Amino acid sequence: MMTTKIFKTGAAMALALAAMGTQAFAAGDAIRIGVPTALTGAYGDLGGQVRRAVELATEQVNAAGGIDGKLVEVQFLDTQAKAEMTRQQAEKLVDDGYDLLLGTIASGEALAIGPMLERWDALYVSTINKADSITGAECNSRMFRVNHLDQSDSSTVMPWLKEQAEGEWAIMASDTAWGRNAGESFNKSAGAVGKEVVADDYAGLGTNDFAPYIQKIIDSGAEGLWVALAGRDAVNFAQQAKQFGLIEKLKIAGVSFVTDNTVKTLGETVKGIYGIINYSSTLDTEANKEFVKAWAEKYPDSWPSNFEGETYLGMQVLLAAVDAADSTEPESVAAAMQGLEVDTIVGSVRIRPEDNQAARANYFGQVQDYQGVLRPVIQTEVPAHLAMPEPNAACKL
Repeated sequence: MMTTKIFKTGAAMALALAAMGTQAFAAGDAIRIGVPTALTGAYGDLGGQVRRAVELATEQVNAAGGIDGKLVEVQFLDTQAKAEMTRQQAEKLVDDGYDLLLGTIASGEALAIGPMLERWDALYVSTINKADSITGAECNSRMFRVNHLDQSDSSTVMPWLKEQAEGEWAIMASDTAWGRNAGESFNKSAGAVGKEVVADDYAGLGTNDFAPYIQKIIDSGAEGLWVALAGRDAVNFAQQAKQFGLIEKLKIAGVSFVTDNTVKTLGETVKGIYGIINYSSTLDTEANKEFVKAWAEKYPDSWPSNFEGETYLGMQVLLAAVDAADSTEPESVAAAMQGLEVDTIVGSVRIRPEDNQAARANYFGQVQDYQGVLRPVIQTEVPAHLAMPEPNAACKL
């Protein structure tokens, strides 16, 4: 097992950074990571979360002297979560030498760059993209995922859903590859435990007026609502659902809906809402406690969100693969990553060689008061062998 010991925290990190000063390094000596992510637009806040996680991981690795003396360089380019712009920005990063890619938000972005990776001689690590096809029918040997796919979230919600008295459910999701996939997955889960989906709607990225969708949900007679919205879309929907009284009328749960950042923005509006919690700063592992401590030192009065935790985890896995490969060449790093086991902030994570998908536990919980602060709190942990579907036979690496 590859144990990542290159991430330093606290005072040790600060002293090492100060000692390095403005140290320069030759062109061939850097580990160059390109981050095409949404820095503006509906998912701009999520791209900001990616950036914070990448910057902390980069500082820690460089403070520890890098990997075999090679320091990490990072370049960010804005994609606005648009697939074609992502393809263009990713290609620009690769042309500039940043050929280890990470950090897009929308699943359509990953699906846009995936087919180009071999041609570009690049590698991509998903830390947020959830569409099943990324490590399914559209998989390839240069594309990896450390976060959970939709099918994992579906498996995680089923035990909870089965216990709920509400029999009729509605779906409100993003009209994106991820949102459609999430809606389909929930529909299958609902049917498997005897629930019925009586309405499903999909709103375009950046929707401001959710009133027509909310009225359809009310008219459907649904008793429960599954929401797959993120970023500004999640905030807009929750605020308007509150105005319509929807949050009080229905049992509401979702995925990427009540994250740390949206809860911080919405406050009491979302208290009591249930949801998938793919990562939580409250996870009780020593590595995570160190990570949360380092996060608070760099970003005072805050804790890492689910997307920040998973992106940091992605950096851990990517840099462990660079270390294992003893190379920064994408082809060699990709080969080292397949089957790699890494000790991370969430525990041991293995990248399955059959589909390049990380095998991890998943979590379900509720927005509650935690140490005096309203946050998503884990109530159920589903171990990896139950949370993760078997490798998709459609994936041909």
